[in-house]
Amino acid sequence: MCGQVGVILGTKRRTRDEINYLTWVFTRALELSEERGPHATGIAWVNRHGEHRLFKRPIPASEFVRDKAFGELLGDIDSSVTALIGHTRFVTRGDAAVNENNHPLRTVDCLVTHNGTILNADHLFDQFRFERHAEVDSEIIGRIADACIVDGRIDVKALRDGLALCRGQMSAVIVAKTDPGTVIIAKGNRPLELLFHPVFRAAVYASDAKYLRSVQTEV
Repeated sequence: MCGQVGVILGTKRRTRDEINYLTWVFTRALELSEERGPHATGIAWVNRHGEHRLFKRPIPASEFVRDKAFGELLGDIDSSVTALIGHTRFVTRGDAAVNENNHPLRTVDCLVTHNGTILNADHLFDQFRFERHAEVDSEIIGRIADACIVDGRIDVKALRDGLALCRGQMSAVIVAKTDPGTVIIAKGNRPLELLFHPVFRAAVYASDAKYLRSVQTEV
């Protein structure tokens, strides 16, 4: 089991106080998600220009959030950032010491996090002759998403049909850098909870609703 955490900021203009609050929510939820995956932690953001920043390490979230690079990445978030995604990994396949195996995964045009196990990933890689950079089964999600991009946007129906070929367990979050204003949340047979914050006009998600409730009570 792994943990997925994120804040969907959208294309709204935000004050520094709003950004600071939302990055605090993200950080706290990431820390709480360590219990779902202590072997590696990673985060990424994408902005409306299609630019992104990515940082991941084979360490638990409680150590990760104290890393200088983590603070710098969050400090670079401004009103142009549309999505902030994170992951705490429980290793089932692919050595966490090989950072390409840790999430968020980066494919040609997409950033992806995944919770679950795709049992037929190797078969799908062979069937469609997708390029492969990591050992993890989760990479197939990003490669399918890449193949579904039409005129810069992910064709949702084609993506749904592609993901339907996967066998196993899945909930995933996908952001195409070519369409950074859209965040696709594919909730399958693994937990993923989403909460809309009406005051800050942002959506926050996590793999367990208790993390979202905890953040709410700490405000």
